[in-house]
Amino acid sequence: MNSTQEQLKLKLVQALVAAFGEEFAGVDPILVAASNPKFGDYQANVALSLSKKLGKQPRAIATAIVEKLDVSEFCEPPEIAGPGFINLKLQRSYLEAQLSAIQADPRLGVPPAPVPQKEIVDFSSPNIAKEMHVGHLRSTIIGDCIARILEFRGHDVLRLNHVGDWGTQFGMLIAYLREVYPQALTTANVLDIGDLVSFYRKAKQRFDQDEAFQEIARQEVVKLQAGEQDTVHAWKLLCEQSRKEFQIIYNLLDIKITERGESFYNQYLPAVVEDLQKVDLLEENQGAKCVFLEGFTNREGEPLPLIVQKSDGGYNYATTDLASLRYRIQQDQAKRIIYVTDSGQANHFAQFMQVARKAGWIPDDVELVHVPFGLVLGDDGKKFKTRSGDTVRLRDLLDEAISRARTDIETRLKEEGREESEEFINHVAEVVGISSVKYADLSQNRNSNYVFSYDKMLSLKGNTAPYMLYAYVRTQGISREGNIDFENLGVDAKILLGEEAELTLAKHLLQLDEVVSEVEQDLLPNRLCDYLYQLSDKFNKFYENCPVLKSEEPVKTSRLVLCHLTAKTLKLGLDLLGIRVLERM
Repeated sequence: MNSTQEQLKLKLVQALVAAFGEEFAGVDPILVAASNPKFGDYQANVALSLSKKLGKQPRAIATAIVEKLDVSEFCEPPEIAGPGFINLKLQRSYLEAQLSAIQADPRLGVPPAPVPQKEIVDFSSPNIAKEMHVGHLRSTIIGDCIARILEFRGHDVLRLNHVGDWGTQFGMLIAYLREVYPQALTTANVLDIGDLVSFYRKAKQRFDQDEAFQEIARQEVVKLQAGEQDTVHAWKLLCEQSRKEFQIIYNLLDIKITERGESFYNQYLPAVVEDLQKVDLLEENQGAKCVFLEGFTNREGEPLPLIVQKSDGGYNYATTDLASLRYRIQQDQAKRIIYVTDSGQANHFAQFMQVARKAGWIPDDVELVHVPFGLVLGDDGKKFKTRSGDTVRLRDLLDEAISRARTDIETRLKEEGREESEEFINHVAEVVGISSVKYADLSQNRNSNYVFSYDKMLSLKGNTAPYMLYAYVRTQGISREGNIDFENLGVDAKILLGEEAELTLAKHLLQLDEVVSEVEQDLLPNRLCDYLYQLSDKFNKFYENCPVLKSEEPVKTSRLVLCHLTAKTLKLGLDLLGIRVLERM
């Protein structure tokens, strides 16, 4: 079913054509949700935009449109306001009928995409032999949220983890471990990730200072590339050790992702260089093979080259990204490829995508999207770090959030004189802690930096996960207190919208499809967060102003249906954010 907004847009376009002719069939009626209830529910601003073209006053244009506008099945008679705004107010009977329709729909009125397609979301992407840190948090949870929304809309989504599992760092690490801890390269599980990180730092220090060691490390890379058995075995052990640690974090965050690391594309790298040569894009520059880019210059103002093969015959990140892009288009058959990385990589993506376009590798029906995000900052407004100045480990950050949530819960239980089992407290602490971290991140416009604050994100007040979870718990409390099974209210239970708070809640419940569709297109999860925050707020006002269990029939059943629809909408919306709900807190 088309959303109310889509149906109203269609009616406005029909009225435009009837008033001014077929040439207006493609005009956008500029229909937006009204900013203030006194202007109705929707406002069309198209009359103002057509004034110059038609040579008429906007109000006269609005009048001509309204004379041809038939929205009687949705709205009360349209009103013209100010210089020419067309205000539309939905009928109570229409709202009641729409709510009844979504009550029986497990998708709550959100239709599947009309044309589902193969979509790839490339996110998280940690490096082997390094721990996941706070910088990986945003990519991981923003990417997961985008994938969930695309999957819900019915797209065939491949969630890819483009892990950094190849390159010079492995030569350094293997060379160093051969010297100081050779059994780590032959036996599984003798190192944990902390050891591996420590050895990596020492290997890097040695590599930067010792030319002889540099040569040994480079030889190890050559052996790895040549597929020498003991070097490959050592490399696999190092990768496996890192993967185990990554998986602990993915399990905690409830992330499902398919690893396809940089090493996967090694066999396709020579063909990238050959094919760029064939289309005359490659130029030699100081022994390296490059593509010169339009719109990118170095400090001297000269065109910037993108190196695809180094002077020593090795390849660059860009070569791997070009190979992966071709594989995703040709083998995976993706129609939209979404890269979720920090905004600092924007130039890199613009550059290799430009090369792929110049080479003619991107068909017209394939869309490439870079989804950038800002930094996580500390209270001082600088990059979030530990007190000693180290990068914050993601595992520590999540454990701290759970620990603080647990302290909050235990304090509240003590104040309320409530006894709960250890299992209950642990479960609630984990859900609240992880949800708070996720929601605090997703509720920001991803293009901005944001300040990380445990106190803010764990608060029961404001635009936070606990506020949302508590609104859901409230709906379940009504069910428990009245001994009511929401599922057995019956799909034919009549909905009656008498009070203003009921109408406000009803209108908001019916906007979920518009919000999900917006996020599918613009990939801004904060819009869904804002919708859920407003829903929780409107439900709390309804709860305070409209008694549910103490009402007389048929109002009582109608209000129970509103509670149930709110619960289902919150649960679905939070699930799309990767957040679990709680029945009790």
